[in-house]
Amino acid sequence: MSSTQLFCPNIECPARGQVGKKNIGVHDQKKKRYICHVCERTFSASKGTLFYRLRTEPKTVLLVIALLVYGCPVQAIVQAFGIDERTVRNWWQRAGVHCQTFHECLLDQNQLELGQVQADEIKARTQKGSIWMAMAMMVSTRLWLGGAVSTNRDTSLLQEMAGQVRKIALCRPLLIAVDGLNTYLSVFRDAFRTGIPRSKGQTGRMTLVEWPNIAIVQVIKSKRAGLLNIKRVIVQGQQTMIEQIIRATQGKGMINTAYIERLNATFRQRLACLFRRTRHLARHQMTLQASMYVLGCVYNFCDFHKSLRLRLSVGWHGFRWVQRTPALAAHLTDHCWSLEELFTTKTPPPPWIKKQGRGRLPNRLLFRMSRYAF
Repeated sequence: MSSTQLFCPNIECPARGQVGKKNIGVHDQKKKRYICHVCERTFSASKGTLFYRLRTEPKTVLLVIALLVYGCPVQAIVQAFGIDERTVRNWWQRAGVHCQTFHECLLDQNQLELGQVQADEIKARTQKGSIWMAMAMMVSTRLWLGGAVSTNRDTSLLQEMAGQVRKIALCRPLLIAVDGLNTYLSVFRDAFRTGIPRSKGQTGRMTLVEWPNIAIVQVIKSKRAGLLNIKRVIVQGQQTMIEQIIRATQGKGMINTAYIERLNATFRQRLACLFRRTRHLARHQMTLQASMYVLGCVYNFCDFHKSLRLRLSVGWHGFRWVQRTPALAAHLTDHCWSLEELFTTKTPPPPWIKKQGRGRLPNRLLFRMSRYAF
């Protein structure tokens, strides 16, 4: 890898996370180590990836992660590769931390016109009770927007999930479809508000103003005498706007939560502890959270979605289908990622901000910063 494509990962360096400033040089070519000329710290080329400080070959780690992503049991991997079960779970946990950092950086750097968002929660069984996992998705591109994991199905769980949706949403007409849980209504109303600071001379907290053109609908399901009853309720918004958004995002149909339920089915298929009737229980909340981020990032960037393909005409020869991933349909990338590309992508740290107040940086550090124009 060229040093011009790397950045300094040192959190205390003024040049951290910046690419193309010519401050990164080669320290040891044989060991693939680089040096930052601003803070004079060295770092490995694998720093910030899944393979940092792993002694196993990256190809073996990728094979194990790929099998886990698509639902292979851990016991089968242990028998096939001869790897300790604790090692496999450690790799999976590291992959989850890497994908969570990558997803949070993605939310901070991109904003989308979501159109329609559907949200739902899944119940996972553990040895000490149950764990709830709330998730949301963008309907038009099938993009997984994020999720949260908690032992309780309460307001804090839904607030964390709604906050991730709020980060990536542009202030445009938006339809939010949820199930019959009434906590969703207050959570999404509070999430989509903007604070307006008071005028000069006035004191007190800022005024929170709700976003315009936010529609919220509910799909309430109930069973009576073995029959399934579905009730569709418009909680907020005008019916004409809701119909326009539905036509624009899903083409046809009515108010539903079918798309998030299909995403839930994909997660249930690939993660054994999410099965409705299973003997494979989840042990720790952190493991379930890591699994959610790994499956979500692979679903967004590495898997083609059949409903997103485009029909491309090829002159007199007919047509062919152009496959797309959810991230490709949302214009977050221009190609389908491989697992290796996903787990080797480095997330830059937040930009360095000079501290205000007393004190100053050392002269040697100021001189280096002036050389590289930071």
